[in-house]
Amino acid sequence: QVQLVESGGGLVQPGGSLRLSCAASGSIFSINAMGWYRQAPGKQRELVATITSGGSTNYADSVKGRFAISRDNAKNTVYLQMNSLKPEDTAVYYCNVDGTYYVGIGVARDDFWGQGTQVTVSS
Repeated sequence: QVQLVESGGGLVQPGGSLRLSCAASGSIFSINAMGWYRQAPGKQRELVATITSGGSTNYADSVKGRFAISRDNAKNTVYLQMNSLKPEDTAVYYCNVDGTYYVGIGVARDDFWGQGTQVTVSS
C-alpha cells in the first residue's frame, strides 16, 4: 500500500516558522491529492491545506497568507511551510494522501494518513 512518514514538528515561539514534510512510499502507482490536517486537544480534526496533482491549492481561512503547501512529485513528498505561527496553531498535524497503489496485477485507490507530528506554539 502507501506508507507516510512525517517530520518537522516541534516547539516554536509565536511569530516563528516551521516546515513540515511528509514522504510517501510503498507500492505506489500514482499520488493524487495531498494535504495537511490538524487536531487540537478537545477539537475535531480540521483541514489545513490541500494540493492536487496539478498543483492547485486550497487553504483553511485561518491559515491563508501564513501557510504554504507544496509538493515534489518526483519524491512523492508534500511540504507545509508555516510562518507567523500563533498559539492557536498548536495541534497534531497529519499528512493525508489520496494514493493509487499496485495490488496484484491491478491497482487500488485509497486514503492514507500519517502518524501525526506535534506542533506547539508557545513562549
